[in-house]
Amino acid sequence: MSLWLKNVIHGEDSVTIQIVDEYIVKIYRQNDTPIISTEDEVIEGNHSLRVLPSLFNGHTHASMTLFRSYGDDLPLMRWLQEKIWPLENGITEEFVEWGMRLAILEMIKTGTTGFNDMYWHYTACAKVVEEMGIHGVLSGVFVDLFDNNRAKEQQQLNEELYWMTKERFPKYVQFAIGPHAIYTVSENSLRWAAEFTETHQLPLHIHLAETEHEVIECKKQHQGKSPVEYLNSLHLVSPRLKAAHVIHVSDQDRAILSEKQATVIHNPTSNMKLAVGGPFNLPQMLSVGIQPILGTDGAGSNNSLDMFQEMKIAALLQKHAWGDPEVAPANTVWEMATKHAWKQFGYNAGEIAEGKLAEIILVNEKDVSMVPDHNYISNLVYSANGHIVDTTISSGRVLMKHRKVKGEEEIIQEFCKIAKKFVQRKHQNL
Repeated sequence: MSLWLKNVIHGEDSVTIQIVDEYIVKIYRQNDTPIISTEDEVIEGNHSLRVLPSLFNGHTHASMTLFRSYGDDLPLMRWLQEKIWPLENGITEEFVEWGMRLAILEMIKTGTTGFNDMYWHYTACAKVVEEMGIHGVLSGVFVDLFDNNRAKEQQQLNEELYWMTKERFPKYVQFAIGPHAIYTVSENSLRWAAEFTETHQLPLHIHLAETEHEVIECKKQHQGKSPVEYLNSLHLVSPRLKAAHVIHVSDQDRAILSEKQATVIHNPTSNMKLAVGGPFNLPQMLSVGIQPILGTDGAGSNNSLDMFQEMKIAALLQKHAWGDPEVAPANTVWEMATKHAWKQFGYNAGEIAEGKLAEIILVNEKDVSMVPDHNYISNLVYSANGHIVDTTISSGRVLMKHRKVKGEEEIIQEFCKIAKKFVQRKHQNL
């Protein structure tokens, strides 16, 4: 049985695409005659739906949809210490599960079918990813706070989660190690993370060089080394490293990241909202051979998981910051959210081509934000938002068709109850 996308726009042409199991197997041009069985599923594009690769969100704390609009307009450390950490204390699997469920619903509705995540209660997160059918690179929050006993517990837990993931969640979940940051994880644990991810060839997801304060304290504590230099001395900088933020870095830092082929993840909305002290330097990253990708961060600090919005903000921030309208052109930013992101997490996706995973969205070319169509990539980056997505497909499975996701009303209704209960804990001594 096949899934057919019939009469959809691809580039400048109208095509019909055949999907079998998880893959795009054939793209039929206008002069071709596909043979469609009556048992096959067909989505009719009517020459008005454009087929595109779905987006990949490079850095999230997805379950933090629980915190959306809670604790806004605060600097990073006050936001964490006064709003986030107190409520995260004692957070349960139920809260995390529903936070993840709403996050994935939002991602499906806005065209994202892959994301790189770090949050508490790993098993609850993995359960929802498998249930809802998008690709999650998942890591728990590895924090030992420089306590040896806690470090041993975290290491043992992560080893168990790795083997459990291979057994229970083999289809949509990719396991990663997620040491939170250099200021919450000990040197011994960071060394362990480097060794474990090398042995098992796993992604290593970390917050890096997000604030100037982080850099200053790192140099004080580690013989003048910057955060990048410190991680490099511990053998964490490699193609497996997925480093979020990377704002306060030197030319030497960028040279290390480039040489070791690390992945750098830009989070423009979150960085601006929390005023982390300067813009991400995309031109210099590109100039030394680093290909950054995009992420929204969590809904507590963004407040959206819409990667279309993130693309626009990323492009505009770069142009404004460096006084150059030619910086971060639409094509570059589009590929940061699609082709390059999927590739850097090891997926055969991010393009509409035969043999690629069917990570696909259909967008409405007749939407008011998409006309006229002088340049559809420019429209996608500068004009559109996630509401142009008509249909979302992941691994050949239709997750949203004509803007409807099965069970979405029930998810929103139940989540609202859970979120209210979550925040009320603060007034009940948690």
